[in-house]
Amino acid sequence: MNPAAQASDQVDFIDGKTRLYGIVGDPIEQVRSPEMVTWEMRERGMNAVLVPVHVREADFEQAMASVMNIANLDGLVFTIPFKARAVALAKRLGAQASVVGAINALRRDPDGQWCGEIFDGLGCVEGLRRNGVDLNGRRVMLLGLGGAGTAIAAAIASQHPALIRLHDPDPARLARGVQIVAQLSPGTVIKQGLPRVDSIDVLINASPVGMLDDERLPMPLDQLPASLTVLDAIVKPETTPLLALAERCGCRVVRGREMMRGQIARIVDFMTGLDPNGV
Repeated sequence: MNPAAQASDQVDFIDGKTRLYGIVGDPIEQVRSPEMVTWEMRERGMNAVLVPVHVREADFEQAMASVMNIANLDGLVFTIPFKARAVALAKRLGAQASVVGAINALRRDPDGQWCGEIFDGLGCVEGLRRNGVDLNGRRVMLLGLGGAGTAIAAAIASQHPALIRLHDPDPARLARGVQIVAQLSPGTVIKQGLPRVDSIDVLINASPVGMLDDERLPMPLDQLPASLTVLDAIVKPETTPLLALAERCGCRVVRGREMMRGQIARIVDFMTGLDPNGV
């Protein structure tokens, strides 16, 4: 093979020295982290890639025991439905993960120990901030208190809203969300029960309803007040059924991709040990 032909068969972003990171979920095709995190790493001059890893829910613990033994694997990102279960994989937890009881980032430190933290909440607050929304003193409706939703509840509470209304069909998760908000922001009025948008400034969907080909809305809705800001944590599709309705009603819309941008840099900081607030 002549040198020109050989060069055309090669790429310059992966080789035998590339450090490996993975994002683990079930399903996995909806994620945008592989391209966004890999881009951030490449922009920093790192020889690293983040790849999608589809692990069936029933196989999680067995699969992780093998995956975490890969010698050139330096970290993992977790998405639905593994953020709470992944806590058991970490030897040490960051400050937010300790409160939330879930992680979405796991790194291998030089001593071989695995350390976990969660950045979903930070991404949500940052995505809103970049769209001109300050949560201090505002009234928030949060749908869904899984791993991401609980982290979002904690991050919102740290901004000290006037009121937060929480909804989740799981009573235990709902009670945990109430406890976290009360602990972090004692002055915030906490409501729970069926979701509503009257007397609300910001509506946040942290449930999986509306993901991929799911055409449902996360709550019964025909109309939204135009004064409402609506954030949907779902990344794919970019315009979920909830966001499509919000746009038709003239609401300010914040997409899951914008929330993700808010946390990508911090995740890479954490993975590389540069995050001063990491473990």
